[in-house]
Amino acid sequence: MADILASRNHLVLARFARSNLLVAFDYDGTLAPIVQAPDRARMRPTTRRLLRSVAERYPCMVISGRARADLIRRLGDLPVEHVSGNHGLEPCGENERHVQQAREWIAYLTPRLRFSQGVVIEDKVYSISIHYRGARDKRQALRAIDDALQGLRRARRIGGKLVVNVVPGGAPDKGVALERARRLLACETALYVGDDETDENVFAAMGPRRLLSVRVGPIDQGSRARYLLRHQRQVDNLLRRLIDFRPELR
Repeated sequence: MADILASRNHLVLARFARSNLLVAFDYDGTLAPIVQAPDRARMRPTTRRLLRSVAERYPCMVISGRARADLIRRLGDLPVEHVSGNHGLEPCGENERHVQQAREWIAYLTPRLRFSQGVVIEDKVYSISIHYRGARDKRQALRAIDDALQGLRRARRIGGKLVVNVVPGGAPDKGVALERARRLLACETALYVGDDETDENVFAAMGPRRLLSVRVGPIDQGSRARYLLRHQRQVDNLLRRLIDFRPELR
């Protein structure tokens, strides 16, 4: 993995920026810093201002594990073309069967995790997230969660940063959501920035000529991303570069 902001990668970023490019981001850990209480995750004012400028120059998308309604509320009036929630399932993959599945999962897991202090089950309508950031013994909490998940059917587990996400098996993932939006917006290429396991489906969605994949965080040899930003605050620097490459508004 190479630093996308390094001078030797200037031409790579410039080539994508000057193409018919869809710019896409994860939310938590990418546009917004990771915080102890996920409900308090907010973009810094500088990031919001820069993202607005980028979205005025490029078709822009945000793909998150958050429920789409929650994500739209956090983005507010930013001129983002497309918003996808629930790990790519919303808005094109939701149906009542997934709602019922999530309810059944919560009913099954709640009594099995009730003695795991610091573990919180979040109902996202079409999927669930099990947070263990508040657990004193995080390894033990994760073992308890994984043991409880063994009893679920038709479920796909996606790890994250101190969270385990459970989505319906066969539902669209983030990679599917990005490709669908790229075609819908008639873009030839895409740039995607994400920070954890939930973003790996996007990093593998297209070949390197079509997708500029950037992971936020230290080098991870297991990641399919080709490039990285070492710190979440460097997202602002990437946004500035994109603005510089395309000074004119759409």
